Amino acid sequence: MPITVQGAIARSKGAPVELTSIVIPDPGPGEVVVDIETCGVCHTDFHYKEGGINDDFPFLLGHEAAGRVSVIGEGVTHVAVGDFVVLNWRAVCGDCRACKRAEPWYCFNTFNATQKMTLTDGTELSPALGIGAFAEKTLVHEKQCTRVNQDADPAAVGLLGCGIMAGIGAAMNTGNVSHGDSVAVIGCGGVGNAAVVGSRLAGASVIIAIDRDAKKLQKAQELGATHRIDSSGLDEDGVVAAVQALTGGFGADVVIDAVGRPETWRQAFYARDLAGTVVLVGVPTPDMMLEIPLLDVFGRGGSLKSSWYGDCLPERDFPMLTDLYLQGRLPLADFVSERIGIDDIEAAFAKMASGDVLRSVVVL
Repeated sequence: MPITVQGAIARSKGAPVELTSIVIPDPGPGEVVVDIETCGVCHTDFHYKEGGINDDFPFLLGHEAAGRVSVIGEGVTHVAVGDFVVLNWRAVCGDCRACKRAEPWYCFNTFNATQKMTLTDGTELSPALGIGAFAEKTLVHEKQCTRVNQDADPAAVGLLGCGIMAGIGAAMNTGNVSHGDSVAVIGCGGVGNAAVVGSRLAGASVIIAIDRDAKKLQKAQELGATHRIDSSGLDEDGVVAAVQALTGGFGADVVIDAVGRPETWRQAFYARDLAGTVVLVGVPTPDMMLEIPLLDVFGRGGSLKSSWYGDCLPERDFPMLTDLYLQGRLPLADFVSERIGIDDIEAAFAKMASGDVLRSVVVL
């Protein structure tokens, strides 16, 4: 029978996070209920709250989560009750045109639960990224659950569910960073610093961290950046010149924009070497426009890419990265700045905006 639990919702654009009772239906065919243990406070949740994604309010926020499967629906074979899982929002279908051309990380028909979670008055909730994990339990499709080693700390590996995977994947999957490459990362919040870690894992010899915040730059260096550029006093040309000065005058092989603004993308475009790669992983807002001479696009060559979810395959990448974490080779725990209660989410958004944390993690 349906169960009622506490969850954190955004009822309208710009409204504070509200704790309320939500109803979880019995899982139907292909659906499961997951008991949430931890959920990271991600900038995407803030975008939902502020109406920056769409206006399908009310939203059940939260998506960067780990927990255990507690109930399964008819026909579920992908997971079993008791499995420790990290939730993902790219449950590939295996049958769309992207999957059929062997590019499942672009899957155009990813799975979500069919049924809706609701408020107690029957109002349907829109789960953030199809997950909705700022709650004691959530309803998802079975393939949104990726089993990982249960010895891992949920607060650490749960971050693979979104931001940390986005950054690591931007470097390793989208940017194809290779041994000996030079990489510049613009914006050293959670995603940007994960890109620093991903570049180090991939064997980059030069990793340049760029930010206006000295604390973030210090953290980037601790996580593997070889050089730091404080951009607080630099214009766009100054940032480009600083990257070129650290790369023999040429620019970096791969530049990752983890901010997602027109000015940072232009910095990334001009700070790369000829035929180098730009990766956009920071999420722009709908009103942002980019102007750049088309001749420069033609003349500089190379690749201009956007990275969705780090172009990851959860079933491949989450278990592998969890194992690296347990081996001490991937410092996921360093991204957990604080562990908070579900009633502290609004304050966590403020800390995120001020740059005081890489990730606040709600413990349920």
